[in-house]
Amino acid sequence: MKTLRPAFTLIEILVSVMILSGAIVYVLKVHSQNHEQITYIVERNKHALEDSLFLTDKILRYHKSEKSAYDLLQDELKVDKFESRKILKEMKREIYIPQPINLLPDEETEGPAAIIREIKIKGVYSSSYFRFELQSL
Repeated sequence: MKTLRPAFTLIEILVSVMILSGAIVYVLKVHSQNHEQITYIVERNKHALEDSLFLTDKILRYHKSEKSAYDLLQDELKVDKFESRKILKEMKREIYIPQPINLLPDEETEGPAAIIREIKIKGVYSSSYFRFELQSL
């Protein structure tokens, strides 16, 4: 007489498949969320790099106006190629500059005064930048 080998029952196999499928679904969900976050960060960084084109000294003149990167850079850079000029003209941002903040040292302490200017660039991903100007008293 042959002895039977111990084996898994059908119920045990189904339970293990359910556990594995649940774990795989969870891993795929986490992967999908990470992919979305990475895509957001990459796009945000691209726009931050484009925003740096707008941070010239001329930007303080354009409160509540929409300007292209070409409008701000045309006096500082000579753009000969038509394609480059077209790309810069298509990059538009709305510029908002709130009132500057004046920081004065205490009467008891000596030190420089400072003016803080905030520059808000509004586009797909809005950003805020700050300019600090130190002044001696």
